[in-house]
Amino acid sequence: MSSAILLLADGIGGGTMVLNFLFRFVAAASLAFAVACGNTEPTSDATPSQAEWPQPDPALLVDGPHKDEVLYGEALIRRTYELAGPAATSVSLRYAGNNLACGSCHLDGGRRRYGLSFIGVADAYPRNMARENAEQSLAQRINGCFERSMNGRPLPEDSREMAAMIAYIEFLSETVPAGMEGRGAPAVALLDRPADPARGELVYRSNCVACHGADGQGLRNADGPGYAYPPLWGPDSFNTGAGMHRIITAANFIRANMPYGVTHDAPQLTEEQAIDVAAFINVQARPERRNLDRDYPDRARKPVDAPFPPYDDDFSQEQHTFGPWPPITAAREARARR
Repeated sequence: MSSAILLLADGIGGGTMVLNFLFRFVAAASLAFAVACGNTEPTSDATPSQAEWPQPDPALLVDGPHKDEVLYGEALIRRTYELAGPAATSVSLRYAGNNLACGSCHLDGGRRRYGLSFIGVADAYPRNMARENAEQSLAQRINGCFERSMNGRPLPEDSREMAAMIAYIEFLSETVPAGMEGRGAPAVALLDRPADPARGELVYRSNCVACHGADGQGLRNADGPGYAYPPLWGPDSFNTGAGMHRIITAANFIRANMPYGVTHDAPQLTEEQAIDVAAFINVQARPERRNLDRDYPDRARKPVDAPFPPYDDDFSQEQHTFGPWPPITAAREARARR
């Protein structure tokens, strides 16, 4: 399975939307919000949601400071590990704690349809986020990814790097047709049984090993830092606070984008396979984020697949983590009607 997971991934499904996590997610070559080819669809007699997905190219901007800033933002997304991570020349710029790229989850530099695209994201912020139960700016959302998917530390909101990433996301959001769909990833149908890591391992061995390796540690770039295919677990992957560490979130991304090169409208894996392989990936060891009990202070807004307590219901941590989730959803809906 190829690459991918971050900004949206980290927040998907309850604030949602990852990793070149589930980076090519769960492989994706080098990157980045990466995966390189954008997906287009027929446009004749198309509704906005069926129209051709935009492919904004910052290289076509008029030369000048704005173009330079946008291009730097794109470089930060595609080569986070080199410009704002462990391989950064200046120690002060080593914000990311792992060698992933934002493009690991936000495929093709955040341009791929249903590959956790950044197109249109600028217009979605500020927004009230369930994880904080408070309004969050785009800068705060980006920092959430740096702390979780990138297992690092936040950037100063007035830094050159933050300004550049925001400028790039704003540039990508300038040409979105009204009503266009394509952010996040299409939701898979939830199973009436728990996700099964053992079944997921079989899916992984058959579909993901070629890129991510039998040990899940991905494939390093041959000519420098970072990964051609990101690690899906282990010390250089996203931490337990990332959105991709939720099985439903990861399954949505995987089915629409993996193995690397598939598209949302021609998936290779079944919904069942995507859920099971997401479970297999997420039972593996990875960096632990502290104080996860402080996330989602309004427990009623906590995603049903959040793998850490406390919860506002009587369902077990195991059921929240692996499912089946429909009974949890039904109980919430019944309570909301009362």
